[in-house]
Amino acid sequence: MTSAPRTTGEPPDAPADRTLPQLLARNAREYPGLPGLSWQPADGEGAGKGDGDWKTLTWAEIHAHTERLAAGFAALGVGRGDHVLLMMANRPEHWLSDLALVRLGAVPVSVYGTAAPDQITHIARNCRARVAVVEGTAQVAVWEPLLADADTPLARLVVADTGAEGRHLPYAGLLREPAPEQFAKELDAARPEDPLTVVYTSGTTGEPKGVVLTHRQVMANALALDAVVELPPHVEHICYLPFAHIAERMLGIYLPCHRASHVYLCADPTGVGTVVRKVRPAQFFGVPRIWEKLCAAVRAVLSLMPADQREVIDAASAVAREHVAYRERGETPPAELEERYARARRDVLLPLLAAGGLDRVTWAASASAPMPVDVVDFWAGFGIVIMDAWGLTETTGVATTNSPRTGFRIGSVGRPVESVEVRLAADGEIEVRGESVFSGYLQPDGSVRSALDADGWLATGDIGRTDEDGYLWLTDRKKEMIITSTGKNVSPALVENALKEHPLIGQALVHGDRRSYLVALLVLDAEAAPAWAAANGVEADGGPAGLVRHPAVRAEVERAVAIANSRLNRTEQVKRYELLAEEWGPATGELTPSLKMRRRVIRDKYADALSGLYQD
Repeated sequence: MTSAPRTTGEPPDAPADRTLPQLLARNAREYPGLPGLSWQPADGEGAGKGDGDWKTLTWAEIHAHTERLAAGFAALGVGRGDHVLLMMANRPEHWLSDLALVRLGAVPVSVYGTAAPDQITHIARNCRARVAVVEGTAQVAVWEPLLADADTPLARLVVADTGAEGRHLPYAGLLREPAPEQFAKELDAARPEDPLTVVYTSGTTGEPKGVVLTHRQVMANALALDAVVELPPHVEHICYLPFAHIAERMLGIYLPCHRASHVYLCADPTGVGTVVRKVRPAQFFGVPRIWEKLCAAVRAVLSLMPADQREVIDAASAVAREHVAYRERGETPPAELEERYARARRDVLLPLLAAGGLDRVTWAASASAPMPVDVVDFWAGFGIVIMDAWGLTETTGVATTNSPRTGFRIGSVGRPVESVEVRLAADGEIEVRGESVFSGYLQPDGSVRSALDADGWLATGDIGRTDEDGYLWLTDRKKEMIITSTGKNVSPALVENALKEHPLIGQALVHGDRRSYLVALLVLDAEAAPAWAAANGVEADGGPAGLVRHPAVRAEVERAVAIANSRLNRTEQVKRYELLAEEWGPATGELTPSLKMRRRVIRDKYADALSGLYQD
């Protein structure tokens, strides 16, 4: 019998000493008929893009399926404490294997689909896994050489795509036999202090490091997050970021188990907009680049509307921002403003949001990198306040966050959640300690090396400040601070976000360490630039490259740089720049899979261009 849906926003009961298998068992027992996982079959029309047929498993079916799957892994020799590598998109084979391995007492380790061969080799050697589950032919070609590598213990590949397995085990083979009798008694023996996963950092400054996270640390973070968010019971989550990213592991695996919520897998991130329109979620998380791209897409549509329509939307947005400002100050908006906002939201804003599937959003969030304030302000004009958060893989994700429940400051990353303490070192470096701070980094011999000081504090490498109300404001990464030849410190993120406030500029990198002035690489926004050109009567052949060469576009970018410089101090101002047409991304190496810039890669790739900007 299916339990009745809960009527409050509180999550199901889950004490801090619960393990993930215990949560799965509770969900199967108390919410057996509730949907837990939905996805589009790979062979269906529109698969991965959100507009095809969907298949769903209930929590009872998930529990039964993962038991059978765990038996398949056990038959391969996988046992308690063993690491198993997973390199697949956000598909059911990945999600269900992760839970099955945890029930077996093994430790799942997800690998970014865009990881380079040398990174894969490093991870395989570091975690000493003997089994890897990979997606298809392309992944097999990368992983197969490791089977013959004397320094890598890898012995078996399991292949998810039917027909791509060759001489390796097909994923379906794990499910060919039912679980042996009494096998269930061998499952779910994990203890709170046992490793739940190893998450490898995305390698912006060096080789990925394996962050060991326990059941207790994950549960502490889950409980801390539930204390600051307001969500409907059994809330939906659109899962499109890589599972190798701590944010998606928390949001797409662990919190759904904790909350008995409903995960929609989006195997192709380019189709997330279609999935959002289908699901109309109450919560949506996006790293800053996702929110920037959504903002650019909406701005492009608005720019093509007649002037009278834009005036109505601008007026409604002004009301929404006024309403948000009261909430930000912790004040109750006046009744007259509440009435105006309700009318603007009903008549103007909600219909626009509904077109994109965002009309039901009550919790919008971002993390991973500083969020441009103009993007936050844009969404506030629709009544959506992006609750910016901050944390690391090493803090099990969120360490500080803004909250509709406990307060927010636009531009900050909020206040510490209950599971951590935060302090600033003398040089402004942020330090953390607490229940959700990691155990340490995995070593090749299986040991775990702590990175904490004698009092349990972790130096994060991020620079920040706190205000009188306890909100944390990020300045930059300690290793990324630019020190000019005159000895002045400059935050590149501060300058880059100022440059990106103009819709034509989608990406920016500021350069100038040990130089007398700053220069920048600017990338045209792929969505906004064509719309700006159309709205301004600019015609250019050759796609983005043609726009980059067009005098009107170059003049507008020049104006955008001048406006940004006018708000920056002399040391922070950009003196010269190069305008580029091709967007940076994970596939071409300039961004990590979590869409953070790999500054060293970009500087190396454009070394000649950067050098040329310093030539007289």
